[in-house]
Amino acid sequence: MLRSLHVKNMALIEEEELELEEGLNILSGETGAGKSIVIGSINVALGLQSFRDYLQEDKDYALVELIFETASGKVREKLEEAGLPCMDKEVIISRRYQRGRSISRVNGETVPVGTVREIAALLIDLYGQHEHQSLLYPRYHLALVDDYAADRIAEPKKQCAEAYKTWSESQRELEQAMSDEKERLKQIDFLSYELNEIDEAQLREGEDEELENRFRILSHALKIQESLAEAESLTDGDDGAMAKLSRASRALATVASLDGDLQGLSDEMSQIEDLMNDFSRSLADYIDNFLYDEKEMNEISARLDLINRLKAKYGREISDIFVYRSRQQKELDRLENYDAYVEGLKKKKEKSLSLLKEACSKISRIRKESAAELTERITQSLRELNFLDVKFEISLKELDVPTANGADEAIFLISTNPGMPVRPLQNVASGGELSRIMLAIKTVMAEKDGIEALIFDEIDTGISGRTAQKVAEKMAQLSANCQVIAITHLAQIAAMAEHHFLIEKYVEDGMTHTGVRRLNGKEQTEELARILSGTFVTDAVRGSAEEMKFLAEEFRKGCRQ
Repeated sequence: MLRSLHVKNMALIEEEELELEEGLNILSGETGAGKSIVIGSINVALGLQSFRDYLQEDKDYALVELIFETASGKVREKLEEAGLPCMDKEVIISRRYQRGRSISRVNGETVPVGTVREIAALLIDLYGQHEHQSLLYPRYHLALVDDYAADRIAEPKKQCAEAYKTWSESQRELEQAMSDEKERLKQIDFLSYELNEIDEAQLREGEDEELENRFRILSHALKIQESLAEAESLTDGDDGAMAKLSRASRALATVASLDGDLQGLSDEMSQIEDLMNDFSRSLADYIDNFLYDEKEMNEISARLDLINRLKAKYGREISDIFVYRSRQQKELDRLENYDAYVEGLKKKKEKSLSLLKEACSKISRIRKESAAELTERITQSLRELNFLDVKFEISLKELDVPTANGADEAIFLISTNPGMPVRPLQNVASGGELSRIMLAIKTVMAEKDGIEALIFDEIDTGISGRTAQKVAEKMAQLSANCQVIAITHLAQIAAMAEHHFLIEKYVEDGMTHTGVRRLNGKEQTEELARILSGTFVTDAVRGSAEEMKFLAEEFRKGCRQ
């Protein structure tokens, strides 16, 4: 149930906190007092509306916070699934607007608005002023049947959606394969050209790096030759480093035996002389083998140009070119084996269509069973709402083409007058009748889904007299099992209130504000009398209000029993 509503800087509400109770909570007030702000604030908190519609012009901060009390296992599972903390039978949903941004939180954790909606759907159901208009659209009828069968139909619908996706993809592949024959032949020529171009190049992994390294050496041949010659002249010859090292080694060798330290130096010099000899031989070998060949240079340059051109067309690296070739070869094989490929697609489409029809058939069976049960329960609920001779049916019709949602179309049929055949609801029901029908449906769905809180925003539109009394009684019966919050203009509904709140305007410091306060017993009578008579409240009207309250209390006692 919704335990608390805290609102700050929303339209005319500066700051209010509404503590709600179990049972039937009624909100009433003069037209224009700001009742829509209360429901709108709840919608904003749940991500169903934007702050934009309610934010005060001179404010850059607004807040709506809802505190729910629940023992629902489904809610706990949803919180755990979203990685949100589970508090002791409490869920706090808040949405704050500050400096142009809105932030939603659940139990203190920032979450996307979509997550808020998913959690809220398990906690509360809101019936807006114009929601009954949705009954005019058959797609809503099918959604209601599916909602009623949610536990049984969820998995089959998931399977159906997957089967539909597979079927759609196979159908699209087949249509693409059956495209213009000239285009197919043109594509074969193009693919063959690409594959031949790659094959003729006879590429190998790492070839480009080897060639680039050799090209770099040859392009600096003159500088390399000059440096080699200079190094050779400095190390070789009578006055080179080799000759000097040799003389130094011999000089140390003549005195090495005179002192241990000199022997160590002599040995080191000998090692240096050996290293220098090795270097000299390596340098000579490099000089002998290093040749600049202009023909080789031109061949390497041409080969690199070819490789780079292929890279530009088919991939950044040679390995990418090989991957591209493999992919194009598969496509060529497919096009050249066209008949076998098309036949395979046809079989794939037929198989996927068979699986789709099987999934649709399973869904249809569940829908028919649920529709029969739902028809019976809605009919009973309608009779309790003063549709005494009502006939209500849910007609399920098979679609010619299956969809991701199955292959059914649902239409609600109704007759409210004796002797008249049932006809589509949208062609028969008036605005007031639609409101009652929606109430009947909401009652059935709330009982089925275990929703702990229901909000009705002016469900009394277009009704009066005995019908209004029946609606009031229905809401009282409903509130015996779940919390009901209702905004109303009708005395019959207001009289049923277990907890009555008045929404009113007041002026403070020259500014108009909207406030909400709980009414005590005497204040409830006065508000009920105001609703009955309007401007002038007489003792007779007060007496009628007292009697309505008494009769309503007696009815509620019967409901509780």
